[in-house]
Amino acid sequence: MPAGFIVGAMKNLLFLLGFGFLASHELDAVTQSEWRLLYVLRGLPDELAETLFVALHVPLFALMVWLCQHPRERLREGSRLALAVFLVIHVGLHLRLQADPLYSFHDLLSKALIWGGGICGLLYLLRLWSERRSV
Repeated sequence: MPAGFIVGAMKNLLFLLGFGFLASHELDAVTQSEWRLLYVLRGLPDELAETLFVALHVPLFALMVWLCQHPRERLREGSRLALAVFLVIHVGLHLRLQADPLYSFHDLLSKALIWGGGICGLLYLLRLWSERRSV
C-alpha cells in the first residue's frame, strides 16, 4: 500500500473516531442533563429543555454528517477541520464547567468520551498540519 493511502486512512480514522466520541458524548449528555448547563436551555422548564436538547441534535448531526461527507472536497475538509477544532475546544469548555454545581460529567465514561474526542481532534489537526507542512 502506498504511504499516502495509509496517512489518508489514519486521518480519516481519527476524524471518524472523534465524531463517534462526540455522538456518544451527546448520548451521555442526555443522562447527565447537560441542558441545565446551556445558557439558552437552562432557564426553561426541565422537561421542555430536555426535549429541545434531544430534538435539536437531529438537524445538528444531520448537518454535520452532510458537511463532513460532502462531495466537494473543500467543503468536506473545511467541515472536518472545524469539527476537529470544536472537539479540542469542547474539552476546554468541560474543564471550565467542572466547578458548576450542576456539572455531573465526573465518571470515567463521561471523561473518556469528552477527552477521547478532544484527543482525536487534536491528533487530526496535527496530522493535517503535518500533511500541509510536507507539501
